[in-house]
Amino acid sequence: MPPKAPIKIFTGTSSKYLSEKISHYSGRDLGNIKKLDFSDGEFAVAFQETIRGSHVFLIQSTFPPADNLLELLMMIDAAKRASAYKVVAVIPYFGLARQDRKDQPRVSIGAKLAADMLTAAGIDRLITMDLHADQIQGFFNLPVDHLYASSIFLPHIKSLNLDNLVIASPDAGGSKRANTYAKFLDVPMVICHKSRAKANVVSEMRVIGDVKGKNVIIVDDMIDTAGTLSKAADVMKSEGALSVRAMATHPVLSGAAYDNINNSALEEVFVTDSIPLTQNIDKIKVLSVAELIADTIEKVYYYKSISNQFLI
Repeated sequence: MPPKAPIKIFTGTSSKYLSEKISHYSGRDLGNIKKLDFSDGEFAVAFQETIRGSHVFLIQSTFPPADNLLELLMMIDAAKRASAYKVVAVIPYFGLARQDRKDQPRVSIGAKLAADMLTAAGIDRLITMDLHADQIQGFFNLPVDHLYASSIFLPHIKSLNLDNLVIASPDAGGSKRANTYAKFLDVPMVICHKSRAKANVVSEMRVIGDVKGKNVIIVDDMIDTAGTLSKAADVMKSEGALSVRAMATHPVLSGAAYDNINNSALEEVFVTDSIPLTQNIDKIKVLSVAELIADTIEKVYYYKSISNQFLI
């Protein structure tokens, strides 16, 4: 049947800045959807055009506040009730992804709850990018297209033309990602070992590997308070690194993140536009994922393979 079904792309409020770029690269106009805000804080969403029988793509990152997730859920529900043929959620940043398991007694698994809500709302497919934990794909009993910012970051790393390059992981959990980058670039890898006093607070850190006389690039999936990242950069610089840069897909950047980055030994921090920046500082550079997502939407719509999207 489809691609005979017409394609329509809509955006949630928080991701309009990115959706407009995606619309430009895909050559398709964004559909008309309206958010209605009420005085008590409630809101509703309403499609302002027919989507009956359409292949509908809904773009919305689900970073805090929780209204962003709720708005997406209501968009999905509205699309299903308006007789959309297929509903695809495009979530560049999948919120709650760090809550992927029970790491202590009597806690929720937020990522599974979010997956269940999206499924119950009625999505037919999910497009997302650099999940904090790959196994979250298994929380869905429907197709998940998991994109990687490496297809954007790796060409940029090469364009920097850095000698004596070393790829670093800010913690043991990111060693697989860092190792993949290092293998692709054929350069060494180092790992930062850290211990936490409590959530978002690093008490001790040391570098496993040699960074003396090296240009270091730390790779990660997200930057939250930037405490770990800043401390890692400072430690590496103190151990003789020539320069320290960072690349992370999702700029959560909460709390004192901007100050931490500004006051650290980091020369540059490269992020994507999966989440909008709330401040502009010279050290942070944004690489857009709009073209990557636009191309993926087209390939999904026309039932084409997206495997050539992945450099690694």
